[in-house]
Amino acid sequence: MEAIRLYEYGPAANLRLETVPDPAPGAGEVRIAVHASGLHFIETLLRQGRPVGPHPAPELPAILGGEVAGVVESAGEGVPADLVGRRVVTNDVVSGGYAALAVAPADSLIPLPGQVDFGVAAAMNTTGATTLGLLELAPLSADDVVLATAAAGGIGTLLVQYARAAGARVVGAAGGPAKVERVKELGADLAVDYRQPGWDKLVREAFGSVTVVFDGVGGELGSVVY
Repeated sequence: MEAIRLYEYGPAANLRLETVPDPAPGAGEVRIAVHASGLHFIETLLRQGRPVGPHPAPELPAILGGEVAGVVESAGEGVPADLVGRRVVTNDVVSGGYAALAVAPADSLIPLPGQVDFGVAAAMNTTGATTLGLLELAPLSADDVVLATAAAGGIGTLLVQYARAAGARVVGAAGGPAKVERVKELGADLAVDYRQPGWDKLVREAFGSVTVVFDGVGGELGSVVY
């Protein structure tokens, strides 16, 4: 199969497209014909050799990619045969998703309806679940004024749209003019560039205060929003 492998920690230029042996599913696993693989921010750190939370730096050479969507091609021992041919998405691959084929535990698979695009599923798998988790911790209503930092990012774009759908007033903070424009397109009541001095004053002048903060940046910016 074709795969993209990393031979040296560092920039994306260190990734190589090459032909490698097909991975074989073990007991309790399936092999997926990959139609789309998510590119998560965590993977950019792993590519640099930086461990992230429970994810250690990969052993080289490595095939990265933890989120895949595709069709089950074959099943290992103990896996129901009727899984073969199913459209699925998972974020728990044994072999990396930057490849034509990937192996994953059968119990990690999420059925994928036919109307859902593979690319959308791969992109939304972890990001969408994280967003839902945040919203369970902080349910929103029309009475809220919501501030989301990194509002043009994967989770931020979902939070802005959900907050609008809940009837809340939304402030989206992003870094740079292009990202601020994207936040405006998503429907934020106020879009600000947190790289510009005085952005927090603009928020106070517009709304007085906020009731919910979703901070995806932290550091110095995090100390300002709280």
